[in-house]
Amino acid sequence: MALREILIVPDPRLKQVSARVEVVDDALRALMDDMLETMYAAPGIGLAAVQVGVARRVIVMDISKPEDEREPRYFVNPEILWASEETAPYEEGCLSVPEIYDEVERPARVKLRYQNYRGETIEEDAEGLFAVCIQHEMDHLDGVLFIDHLSRLKREQAVKKVKKQVRAA
Repeated sequence: MALREILIVPDPRLKQVSARVEVVDDALRALMDDMLETMYAAPGIGLAAVQVGVARRVIVMDISKPEDEREPRYFVNPEILWASEETAPYEEGCLSVPEIYDEVERPARVKLRYQNYRGETIEEDAEGLFAVCIQHEMDHLDGVLFIDHLSRLKREQAVKKVKKQVRAA
């Protein structure tokens, strides 16, 4: 396993639409292992492959509490089959938009289909933090950042703040 560099806004690669994965093989599992290690080191709770410069439809996630045992999850070619009309606000942040947090309104519940680490197809329902995180990460697969859900002014301020942080580092 290896740590990978996380792309930061306004890197244009974050706006790429990720390609579908044809087969879950050892090379893909190695990528997912690297992504998970990178996410934990950041630290974060979710990471899409495009955030480490690989435009493929792959997500890793672990929404367990820091004091609990880790519960890594792997999502290959995830798709939302159904989303509730009911929405819920949640203050989101992103490893590609460091130190910026803002409220985003998303469907409160979703039903999704994906392939897991072994390539098995899974369907499950998500709500709460799981629903927020999977939708946030799936946005990345389509070149959308959480700040794209904000007003133009807030989005521009966020990018400006991140650029300033990067210059100061």
